[in-house]
Amino acid sequence: MSDFSQSYFAHETAVIDEGCTIGEGTKIWHFSHIMPNCAIGRRCNIGQNVVISPDVVLGENVKIQNNVSVYSGVVCEDDVFLGPSMVFTNVLNPRSAINRRGEYQKTLVQKGASIGANATIVCGNTIGSYALIGAGAVVTKDVAPYALVYGNPSRQRGWVSEAGHKLTFDETQKAICPETYEVYQLENNTVTKLYI
Repeated sequence: MSDFSQSYFAHETAVIDEGCTIGEGTKIWHFSHIMPNCAIGRRCNIGQNVVISPDVVLGENVKIQNNVSVYSGVVCEDDVFLGPSMVFTNVLNPRSAINRRGEYQKTLVQKGASIGANATIVCGNTIGSYALIGAGAVVTKDVAPYALVYGNPSRQRGWVSEAGHKLTFDETQKAICPETYEVYQLENNTVTKLYI
C-alpha cells in the first residue's frame, strides 16, 4: 500500500481495514494487519507481523516490535514501547465454544511505559506511566507509575526514571537519574519527578 498521497507509510504487504485513522509519519511494516476503526497516532512504528484489533487506540510515538497482537480493549498512550512477542489478553476466562466478545476487559498502558519481550499482560489492569515491565514478566495486577516489575507472577523490584534507569533513593527519599540528572521523590510508596 504505497499511496504517496497519504501521510503515513504502509508496506505493500500490510492490510489496513476501513474506518482507521492513522497519524502522520506512522510506519506500518511487513504482514501487519490494522483492523477496522483503530485510532493510531502520529509517528508510531508498527513492526512486522503485528495485529491491531478493532477499536484499539494508540497514542503518538508508540513503538510496537515484531509479532505483537494488540487486542480490542487495549489503549496505549503516547510514547509506549511494546517489546517483541509480548502478549495482551482481553478475556479472563476464554472458551472456544463460548463467544465472550461482549466481555472484553480494558487494559490501559499509560504514557511512556515499556513492556519487555515475551511479557504477558493479563487484561483489566493499568500499567502506570513510565513503568518498566521486564522481559518474560506475567503481569496480573496494576503496575504503579515508574515501577520496575519482572518475574512470574511479576513483582515490583524497584523504581525507574523516565529514561528507564533504576533509581536509588537516598535517606531523604530522593534519587537522581544517571542519564538526565532529573530528580525523583519517593513518598508513601509513590514516585514523582521533581521540577527544580
